[in-house]
Amino acid sequence: MEYPSNFRYTTEHEWVAPSGATAKIGISDFAQQQLGDIVFVELPAVGTVLTAGQSLGTVESVKAVSEVFAPVSGKVKAINDALVKSPELLNQDPHGKAWMVEVELTDPAQTAKLMDAAAYTKFVAEAEAH
Repeated sequence: MEYPSNFRYTTEHEWVAPSGATAKIGISDFAQQQLGDIVFVELPAVGTVLTAGQSLGTVESVKAVSEVFAPVSGKVKAINDALVKSPELLNQDPHGKAWMVEVELTDPAQTAKLMDAAAYTKFVAEAEAH
């Protein structure tokens, strides 16, 4: 799997796509593969203030319910309504159409502390080897 080079990644398999003072957040292709068929997504309300490391919502698959953690702090500007209606988009296009929330970043420098695509690719390879 190719992970987008302009994204940053967490050890919990979330991604951030920063764009100036805002960023979109989602789960990685590795995460959706581990979850299996995704059947339900719970997202925060627009206006919710997220804190890095805290839960921003849940993803439910046929296997389990998993929390999704905010990789960065910020205020939710938009949620992906298409994902609420069609949660299977997370399985089909996790790095594209299946973004979960868009936030106004509290501290854009937080993204620099996350893994780049090369580091995340290595992290996933090590996880798959165990």
